[in-house]
Amino acid sequence: MVTHGVGTIRDALPAHAIEVGSDPLGGPARNSVGGWPFLDDTQAWPSCFCGERMALFFQFDVPLDLGPFGGDHLLVFHCREHNDASEPECADGRLVPGYWDAPQPPYPRPFWRVLLQQNAVLPTAEPEPSVCALPLTLRPFADATDRRGLGAQAFKVGGTPSWAQDPEYYTCACGVDLAYLCQVPEGMEFAVHPGQPEQPYSVAADSYGLFLGNEVYLLACPAHCDPAAVWPVNQN
Repeated sequence: MVTHGVGTIRDALPAHAIEVGSDPLGGPARNSVGGWPFLDDTQAWPSCFCGERMALFFQFDVPLDLGPFGGDHLLVFHCREHNDASEPECADGRLVPGYWDAPQPPYPRPFWRVLLQQNAVLPTAEPEPSVCALPLTLRPFADATDRRGLGAQAFKVGGTPSWAQDPEYYTCACGVDLAYLCQVPEGMEFAVHPGQPEQPYSVAADSYGLFLGNEVYLLACPAHCDPAAVWPVNQN
């Protein structure tokens, strides 16, 4: 097992499958692909270092049974112009301070923003313009592990990650071990509206992907030291 930082294995949280609906949303919904971001009053719509406003890929309310994250609102943004893998920067056994803004060589800052917000009450006035707005439904399911202790390879929150490679664990800059929260399966595509710019390295002209289409595991800080204290592990 590969361990980064001083992270430890935690007991698995209850699992909820995340299902994407097919009927386009006509208005704001807290659980959605694309759509109207629900952001804290003090949180602006994130922008990439290139100046491009990041695309909202998905958002949802974390179920109340998911430990320290229950009731939080998770939002995943990613630049449509920059599509690459994430690379952690550590120092003294921890992710560096402000790792959500740390350089991602050759880029000066990350091209994504993952937020866990606790006071996201109102939607933005305008929806995400690129990614098609679709409803998300969260359903509890039994995330049975296989003989290697790996969970289902699915779009899910909670449960056990299905690590495509060796498990990765990190310690937040605040000193608290990050905990696994959510997984996006490898190759998941997010439909975009006609006429949108094609995303570099995407698998199709009419869809966008996260982190080159890698499997993505979101590890979050249980202490909520910052709304952006979430690390996206990429594997394939």
